[in-house]
Amino acid sequence: MAKKSPAKIKKEAAEIKRAAAARREEKKSQKLNAQTADTNSEVDLEYYASVDQVWQELGLAAPARRALIDDGLFKLSDLRKTSLAAVRELPGMGPNAIRILTAEMKKADLSFRR
Repeated sequence: MAKKSPAKIKKEAAEIKRAAAARREEKKSQKLNAQTADTNSEVDLEYYASVDQVWQELGLAAPARRALIDDGLFKLSDLRKTSLAAVRELPGMGPNAIRILTAEMKKADLSFRR
């Protein structure tokens, strides 16, 4: 398979971020409108499976992967844009996920935003 150009990668990332933002807004409106329905059980697993290969290779649990993707973080280098405190506050981020992310950031010689 041929390597994608940087412009194509950037375009795809922008499309994924827009889709994630739309999903967050839709989920938020569903939560407000639903009185008895449990919207947390309705997760589009196919969507997450298509974009979470990087996080899955690191060994992150599904809730942590979904939290990172919903926040627009699709690869390790995207974590440079955010602080460690902000990542810790994401729903689904447990101590093991934080430990894995910090270790991988050190291996890649990257650091979180301060």
